[in-house]
Amino acid sequence: MSDVNTMRAISQDTLGGPEVLREVRRERPEPRPNEVLVRVRAAGVNPTDWKHRANGGFLGEPPFVLGWDVSGVVEAVGVGVAAFRPGDEVFGMLSYPFGHGSHAEYVTAPARTFTHKPAGIDHVQAGALPLVSLTAWQALVERAGLREGQRVLIHAAAGGVGHVAVQIAKARGAYVIGTASAGKHEFLRSLGADETVDYRDTDITEAVKDVDVVLDTIGGETSLRSLRVLRPGGIVVSILPVGSDAFFEEAERLGVRAVRMLVDADRADMREIAGLVESGRLRATVEKTFPLADAAQAHELGETGRTTGKLVLVVD
Repeated sequence: MSDVNTMRAISQDTLGGPEVLREVRRERPEPRPNEVLVRVRAAGVNPTDWKHRANGGFLGEPPFVLGWDVSGVVEAVGVGVAAFRPGDEVFGMLSYPFGHGSHAEYVTAPARTFTHKPAGIDHVQAGALPLVSLTAWQALVERAGLREGQRVLIHAAAGGVGHVAVQIAKARGAYVIGTASAGKHEFLRSLGADETVDYRDTDITEAVKDVDVVLDTIGGETSLRSLRVLRPGGIVVSILPVGSDAFFEEAERLGVRAVRMLVDADRADMREIAGLVESGRLRATVEKTFPLADAAQAHELGETGRTTGKLVLVVD
């Protein structure tokens, strides 16, 4: 195959640490009916990437190419695609979990995966946003029905999902309480957080009361403890899809609600996110960018759990 028919991608043949990731050449995909071929310009790296790299997760055994975030340029369209044409700048999240593959030079996906990239941000910003923004939007707005004046607690509020959730909640008119280490509290306040809590030396069940909505990005014991800060009828939405049934049993006992969810690709939600970006109410904080070839370094940094905001792969 000639170079024009191939592309660079980050693949792995075994499960393991960041060292299993390697750059390979693969056949460049072609769009099928109702699909678009996107030349990837930037793609976020998320915790789900290193979790799947290490244990296979929903994807099972490799080989596979990871990555769900995409910002790029439409290279070609399949039969029947009316929403886009070659040259359009688009962003979106590949269908989660089985639509993975954005850590490559090109990717194909259903046209409804994407919406037009806001002109006011670059591909790095746009590539950082889709998965975390869809997760936060679907948790807060669709699952919890967050309304103006409600109180919301966001765990790990300086992380990828968390820092976007703070901004979405503020855009909805909510009172926002965010947990993070003390060194990140100023960052949270700059995003609009009304209160900050240092999770390392504070018992959240004593520091926070009468909350309408909790966004749980941690799971485990945090899910259970979060139920106890809710007012009657409140809701904890956990983005960790599996765990003990005690989460639901305790919620029923306390007279509150408990939900676990997975993010879902959705053009209508991406348009809402694009609108927030265009109005200046949503922006990704990108701690560091990496060339595609250095994906293993991005995984290594991400797994420290100490990053603020997002890590992004840049594809030349």
